Amino acid sequence: MNDIDVIAYVAGAGLPPCLFVGAKFASKLVEEWKKPLIKVCHQIGHLEIGKLTTGVKDPIFVYLSGGNTQIIGFVEDCYRVFGETEDVPVGNCLDVVAREMKLEMPGGLQIEKLAKSGKYLEIPYIVKGMDTSYTGIATAAINLFRKGASKEDVAYSLQETCFAMLTEVTERALSHTDKKEVLLVGGVAANKRLQEMMKKMCDERGAVFFVVPEEYSGDQGVMIAWAGLLAHKIGWKPDFDDIVKPKWRIDDVKWFKT
Repeated sequence: MNDIDVIAYVAGAGLPPCLFVGAKFASKLVEEWKKPLIKVCHQIGHLEIGKLTTGVKDPIFVYLSGGNTQIIGFVEDCYRVFGETEDVPVGNCLDVVAREMKLEMPGGLQIEKLAKSGKYLEIPYIVKGMDTSYTGIATAAINLFRKGASKEDVAYSLQETCFAMLTEVTERALSHTDKKEVLLVGGVAANKRLQEMMKKMCDERGAVFFVVPEEYSGDQGVMIAWAGLLAHKIGWKPDFDDIVKPKWRIDDVKWFKT
């Protein structure tokens, strides 16, 4: 602990009971060791660890996980959301369908494996401006399975539809911001088919595609430590006093250019 300069913890977004456990543990360490305490926004942790590990400068972030689906870019004084899910995140959508098919969790990984030998069946494609929607897609995929479609065909159709939607809105965000990089982060970033589709889109637009290393794609402590260290170095603090903020949105955070 003598080598530790600062203690960081996730103050949001997330489920309140889980956030309080982390906050109380961090506070106990601070009280015992007299270290500075930094509140970190979970989503910023994903973005900043992606930047650190890939060397990107100013990308459009495609942040996909079981709890988040957002297309993000840093503009002026914060990370701004250019598009997001209107209901459940894409990772949750994959898990819901996988659970119906009695697949092991994490469901997205099993869907990816099955999709390699599937063929396309019609599934709703739902893009509303810059936003996406997945509840209807999950329901349609489940209905196909219940009517006798193979797991492989359902998995392939689900992946192709969801990832095509994400690629479309990412391309639109690139065009709107005139940025030249795309960085894929979050647990779903490990999906090779998604990476393939995003890279093809970037190549066609003259943009450079990056993906966070797989060991840093899911939730891990390193991303929170790194974001906390960045904040500590410049004396950054959030604009609220509560221990946790369960609905803390990334575009509510007045962050800084890193």
